[in-house]
Amino acid sequence: MSLSEQTRRELRTRGHTLKPVVSIGNAGLSPAVMREIELSLAHHELMKIKITGGEREQRSDMIAQICAKLGAELVQSIGHIALIYRPAND
Repeated sequence: MSLSEQTRRELRTRGHTLKPVVSIGNAGLSPAVMREIELSLAHHELMKIKITGGEREQRSDMIAQICAKLGAELVQSIGHIALIYRPAND
């Protein structure tokens, strides 16, 4: 799934007021965290994730891993916050 630039812009606008739904700490991506992200994506489609542990490369790897495993698309990543999107399965 690839998002057009216009779609990304619209999603960034929608996501601007959102608060992070899931926080990932120093423990990293546990199965429980992945399950929570999966449930939140199924419910919200667009969500923010806060990643507090690790360096920039580790955060990028975690985000890529989340998107790959859950079929989501990274909309924007600024600092410790990632905005991801996956269309709901109706």
